Amino acid sequence: MVRVIDDEGKMLGLFQVPDAVRMAYDKGLDLIEVAPDANPPTCKMMDFGKYKYELKKKAAESKKKQTVITIKEVQFRPNTDQHDVEYKTRHIQEFLQEGHKARVIVTFRGREVSHSELGRALLDKIIATLGDSCVIEQNPTFEGKKLIMLLGPGKPKAGAPSPKPAATTGAPQEQKKA
Repeated sequence: MVRVIDDEGKMLGLFQVPDAVRMAYDKGLDLIEVAPDANPPTCKMMDFGKYKYELKKKAAESKKKQTVITIKEVQFRPNTDQHDVEYKTRHIQEFLQEGHKARVIVTFRGREVSHSELGRALLDKIIATLGDSCVIEQNPTFEGKKLIMLLGPGKPKAGAPSPKPAATTGAPQEQKKA
């Protein structure tokens, strides 16, 4: 048994599947199952090509409203110089402020991997520098000889105003001296 809705949206009632298919065929339409999880399943009489077209348009519309989040990657070594760490941390800060995610990678070469605590200390220092402007989305994990951590943009504080440029209503006026 299936619940049948005609092409105008009227509920026709409950029918056996062969009867519903025959009714749709007599009208020159297809019987499409629109709610398979309902009890009983709901079918609608409509043109299948038109149905596929509508689904395609809905998918395109929802895709248009999506925001694309890119993941920026910043690489370090365990013995990276302090100035370079600060420089790259500023770049991570900029990426996060723009709304991007940042993947921080500490690459170990040769026997450096035996001193993984240096890499973890470096990541801890980066997190401490970034503070509340980031959220750790993936804790530091080893993948081969790389220590990888994923950071996302932090939530702005409730009391902090959002950065907006000051609006000007016209050209600045000069004052004349008398």
